[in-house]
Amino acid sequence: MNRLTIRSLKNALMMLLLGVATLTVLLPLVMIFVHIVKMGISSVSPDFFTQIPAPPGESGGGMANGLVGSAILIVLAGGLGIPVGIFGAMYLVEYGGSRISSGIRFAADVLSGVPSIITGMVAYTLMVVPMKGFSALAGAVALALIMIPIVLRTTEEQLKMVPDTLREASLALGVPLWRTSLRVTLRSALKGVLTGILLAVARIAGETAPLLFTALGNQFWSKKLTEPIAALPLQIFNFAISPYDDWHRLAWAGALVLVTLMFVLSLTARFLGRNKYQS
Repeated sequence: MNRLTIRSLKNALMMLLLGVATLTVLLPLVMIFVHIVKMGISSVSPDFFTQIPAPPGESGGGMANGLVGSAILIVLAGGLGIPVGIFGAMYLVEYGGSRISSGIRFAADVLSGVPSIITGMVAYTLMVVPMKGFSALAGAVALALIMIPIVLRTTEEQLKMVPDTLREASLALGVPLWRTSLRVTLRSALKGVLTGILLAVARIAGETAPLLFTALGNQFWSKKLTEPIAALPLQIFNFAISPYDDWHRLAWAGALVLVTLMFVLSLTARFLGRNKYQS
């Protein structure tokens, strides 16, 4: 057996091992998704998107209030967390010194690794206790704390990829640094920034633990941001542990809708990232 044959066998063996490892990673994901589709597809109907949950023990109803509540929480959290993350990343890239930048990056990395239930406890102390009640605002603060490090770190990496020549050209024309950062640097990295934002939204869309301490949940339509609000992950959790079969079916339908939403957001983020590197 010559050396070329041995190399070919080693290459074939490694390719086989890589294929097995890839299938091992994909198999649990496929099994989970197939099981969720099997259990939840029959309960996804127009009523699911237009009606609130039926009283305990009664059939029918939907999770319209949970869908709207999740949308409200995501919009509020994005309004709080996205600007902080983007402007924080701009400071790190354009203004931050080496020590300050290292400290902020370390804090962001630590914050991104904190369990979400701890974030919920912090938001409970900062918002629920002073306001003397659960609310949508408290839930948005908890989710924003999860978004900030994700948006900050992804935006920072994208801003670093912008060529220095663009900044220098803008500064040479007499444009102030702050305007250069907004109009030139940030605009050049816009697709990458949007990718990071979508990933952050996908991360918080399925969070349940922080909302247990802050938003609490609501079986009806929420009228004020200072009151408890429904959210799709909370309803899935509450319905899944209930003793009612109809609520179990709604929980599976909610899980299917939530997984589909996260799948679409992830695909959109990948699409934006692919277009960015192809251009």
